[in-house]
Amino acid sequence: MIRIKRVAVLGAGVMGSTIAAHLANAGLDVLLLDMVPRELKEEEKARGLTLDSPPVRNRLAAEGVETAARMKPAAFYLKEYARRVEVGNFADDMPRLQECDWVVEVVVENLDIKKTLFRDQVVPNLKEGAILSTNTSGLSVNDMAQALPEAVRKNFLVTHFFNPPRYMRLLEVVGCHDTDPQVLEAMSQFIRQRLGKGVVHAKDTPNFIANRIGVYAIFKSVQHMLEMGMTVEEVDAVAGPATARPKSAAFRTADLVGLDTLVHVGNNSYELLPDDEEREVFRVPEFMQAMVGKGLLGNKSKKGFYRKEKGEGGSQIFYYDYRSGDYQPSARPRFASIDAARQIDDPAKRLQMVVSGADQGAEFAWRSLRDTLLYTLRRLPEIADDIVHVDNAMRWGFNWEIGPFEMFDAIGVAAFVKRAQQDGVEIPEVLTRLKSFYRFEGGVKQAYDLAAGEYRPVALDPGQIRLDILKRGGAVVEKNANCSVIDLGDGVFGLEFHSKMNAITGDILSMTHKALARAEADGVGLVIGNQGANFSVGANLMMLAVALAEGAYEDVDLAVRAFQKATMAIKYSPIPVVSAPFGLALGGACEFCIHADAINAHAETYMGMVEIGVGLLPAGGGTKEMALRAARMAATYGTDVSPFVFKFFQNIGMAKVSMSAAELYELGYMDEGDTISMNADRLIADAKQKVLALARNYRPGRPEEGVKAAGRSVGASIRSQLWNLQQGGFVTPYEAEMGGVIAGIITGGDVPAGTPISEQYLLDLEREGFLKLCGNKKTAERIQHMLKKGKPLRN
Repeated sequence: MIRIKRVAVLGAGVMGSTIAAHLANAGLDVLLLDMVPRELKEEEKARGLTLDSPPVRNRLAAEGVETAARMKPAAFYLKEYARRVEVGNFADDMPRLQECDWVVEVVVENLDIKKTLFRDQVVPNLKEGAILSTNTSGLSVNDMAQALPEAVRKNFLVTHFFNPPRYMRLLEVVGCHDTDPQVLEAMSQFIRQRLGKGVVHAKDTPNFIANRIGVYAIFKSVQHMLEMGMTVEEVDAVAGPATARPKSAAFRTADLVGLDTLVHVGNNSYELLPDDEEREVFRVPEFMQAMVGKGLLGNKSKKGFYRKEKGEGGSQIFYYDYRSGDYQPSARPRFASIDAARQIDDPAKRLQMVVSGADQGAEFAWRSLRDTLLYTLRRLPEIADDIVHVDNAMRWGFNWEIGPFEMFDAIGVAAFVKRAQQDGVEIPEVLTRLKSFYRFEGGVKQAYDLAAGEYRPVALDPGQIRLDILKRGGAVVEKNANCSVIDLGDGVFGLEFHSKMNAITGDILSMTHKALARAEADGVGLVIGNQGANFSVGANLMMLAVALAEGAYEDVDLAVRAFQKATMAIKYSPIPVVSAPFGLALGGACEFCIHADAINAHAETYMGMVEIGVGLLPAGGGTKEMALRAARMAATYGTDVSPFVFKFFQNIGMAKVSMSAAELYELGYMDEGDTISMNADRLIADAKQKVLALARNYRPGRPEEGVKAAGRSVGASIRSQLWNLQQGGFVTPYEAEMGGVIAGIITGGDVPAGTPISEQYLLDLEREGFLKLCGNKKTAERIQHMLKKGKPLRN
């Protein structure tokens, strides 16, 4: 077993500093080193520093940490995690590698520089048995290994983080010829569990897996764009979610990566792949070379394939016209095939519909995917041993919704072969005898092994729970259109949302009671979780908008009561309930979570009660729960309740959303008994283990009575502050009005401070406040704006 407590990162550029930040996020101590500057800055001269002063000698590493701490999106889960990163320099601090269990090299992508660093500075100072890895994105690990003695080579490998390291799940692991297989496996497990990464094992080939396929797909899109006379915008309309790929599609992805980087990878591929049958695809088009020459590098230069300009009417988007070499205003192209697929949630069905279309967008989708999928198939076993690693690499590294071999299955292998042959394209023989690359047999997911010519089980990490596999294996015990109750084993059941965007609907609320009853009757506890794109965006806003438009306030009242009954049932269930949020957990989803006995959140959880953005307040027990927590904290610490009420009021009134699960503790949505999982694949399994732990000595609670209200005086203080903010132009009059309604609830209503109130009383206040806001036309305007524009209206 590998034990890693302290890591050295060599190189404090953007990649090195953000790798260091994520290692700190994982609770590791980090030593970040870089070169000694050759010249003083004017500021340093003014301070009387010299080239021998430690602040100067460590400047590059210190600046790396400072830059990472300022980044948006943030590189650190919490800013204070930066204190886990100690800075130094290559000249003075290389002997401190003796303190480190793992050394990660992240210097410039130059083979000679890396080998010299290893030979002259790393090896003489490396602790015996320490792991040495390189973050290279495409240089040969075996070429680098030549600079290392045999004893070090057995612990040497590639650990290729994707940028930004905190957010990109993929990490490619590549061993050299002499890497100990046990070290490779142990490091893979450590990276999965401690860093939360999705590990794929690649071969020592140029650009490994994800960049080899992803960059090919981009350059192939360019080729077909030129052949079909399409625009950059038209290509991106097709090459995004419509074909199961990210919103950044092809050219927005290029802008994110940087055109200079993309050109470098293309040139690198062209030079290093002389025998690749598609080598010419990587030849960089002249117009892209010209863009780089003009400094049109993408997001880093604020001009690339797209640019944004601010005008009197707001921001306007322009796209690069490769014909004229100038920018054109966004035309927002539409294709019937793409429009028809927008309402389909399942990425495989969406993809299949698009490529079956009859317009230019559908034809581009087919041609670009046809060539990309065939190229990927021909790369095995060159770049990887199996299709699973390739599919994972593209999902985790390029944010494809499904991988290339899953795309084959979505289109249908037989249908793919027939159409490609009609195009006159040569088809690998294996496609003519396959029905699919994946299948389920006896509740087990299997993948086709190209080398062996047979299907083999898809390996799961020990303890990992895959809901799709369980469901195919007959573990569903209750189901409706928007959710399911699944037997997770060992007496634990799971309530899974699978509505559009996992929005909480009426049938989810009713199924919550059934799930609790099933867990009580046949098991020991319940996990609320799913494995969709996000945990949940909250209550179904469209249904509310329709009800308000029809004036059906009685129906709204009943819906709020149903929501409150569901969250109260979770809170006071006879069996323990653990919520497992990840990604977005907004509004009603946050309320579901905070009523559970415990939360086991994924590290990347963005949770908050954001109802004020649509002119409402948390009425599923959220406002009530914050009032109770404020009173409880005041009683615990024997202090005034006001600071806690103000804090929780701000959470709701400012629609605060955590930027990581770690922030949920400070927001008051998680406490010491709650936990964080780094690995998304382990989230449900970890939540299940928490249920089992709670079940051993579980004592259900009862609705609270005799809670001391903060009272009208605290409510008046909040309203006074809101008035001041309104006068200063920081909040609108309606926002001040909404804030006043929330203040009246969270302080317990128009009662003297210390008045005993009950939990049900607070729920009633909450519901009344919600209905009051529903009757205001400004709330209706906010709801309609959110549904149309996807962002809040400040009216």
